Amino acid sequence: MPQEQHIFEPDYALSPGTFLEESLDAMGISARELARRCGRSAKLIVEILSGKAPVEPETALQFEKVTNVNATVWLNLESEYRLHLARQLEEVKLSDSFSWAREFPLRELQERGIIAQPKDNADCVRKLLQFFGVAGIDACEASFASYSIAYRHSPSFQTDKKSLYAWLRLGEVEADAIDCKEFDRATFLKSLTRLRALTVESVDEVLPQIESICSRAGVAFVLARPLGKMALSGISRWLTPRKALIQQTMRHKANDHFWFTFFHEAAHLLLHSRKTVFVVDPGANTTEEEEANRWATEFLIPAAELARFVRSGDFSEEAVIEFASEQGIAPGIVVGQLQKRDQITYRQLNNLKQRFAWE
Repeated sequence: MPQEQHIFEPDYALSPGTFLEESLDAMGISARELARRCGRSAKLIVEILSGKAPVEPETALQFEKVTNVNATVWLNLESEYRLHLARQLEEVKLSDSFSWAREFPLRELQERGIIAQPKDNADCVRKLLQFFGVAGIDACEASFASYSIAYRHSPSFQTDKKSLYAWLRLGEVEADAIDCKEFDRATFLKSLTRLRALTVESVDEVLPQIESICSRAGVAFVLARPLGKMALSGISRWLTPRKALIQQTMRHKANDHFWFTFFHEAAHLLLHSRKTVFVVDPGANTTEEEEANRWATEFLIPAAELARFVRSGDFSEEAVIEFASEQGIAPGIVVGQLQKRDQITYRQLNNLKQRFAWE
């Protein structure tokens, strides 16, 4: 996450006009006399005194000769004063934008230490913009609009888009910290074969291996706890032409769902547009989702092998374990596929699935 900045910013700034007025008093001359000595108009000097006109470099050099105060001092006063005015204006704009910030899961972002506790409404908006890495709300909304998001949502539980955008940003930040080689399709396919063999292991134990293997193929793997109202399992996207991202939530907290989601998202990277953010969220089908489902299913359990097992009609615990061993995958994955095909109920053989929880 971006480092929190702790910089002293006083809520006041000495204007060049105030300093100039004090200098004139000390010198015992009038604004008109200063104008004459500098060869400038009296109107300009009056406007500088009132703060309407800035002290330009040429003027600063003239003041230096007349007042014996270095030109750098005049320019620094001007710069700090104008920055102070800009900050005051920004504070008002940020405070007025708090209703926009409230659309995001602020409390959760703060409780998880993603965004520091703000001192007021304006600071809350500022910290949220810093989290997204943008200067203003318009730029933030433009970045959201640039996402070409293709996802399916559950009719009974639709994912909140602002929570989704914040979660996507979490993935970006974590992925930036992962050193990846340039994406290579052939290397990624070989990596997927290695990862398939890891399905028999505990997911908790192989997470570092998943990240390492993926990074060598040009894919950042990120596991990020969902935010707010999110009912999705994962996403795949291209961060750059040379670096992809698979980001998952551990939804359902079972190894069959975890691995199917992973290979489903891997399929999107191999088969579909690099301009689209593919989100796994249960619901309506699309062509791309169906293609990714077929690819992931075939990769985990070849259709012919699964059909042979289904024809046997023996879905006992022993038979499932034996078949999974033959295929070199976790028994829980076989259970998940049988449940999806209505060969067994969603209450059967769940003891063969590995469960895990967020720490």
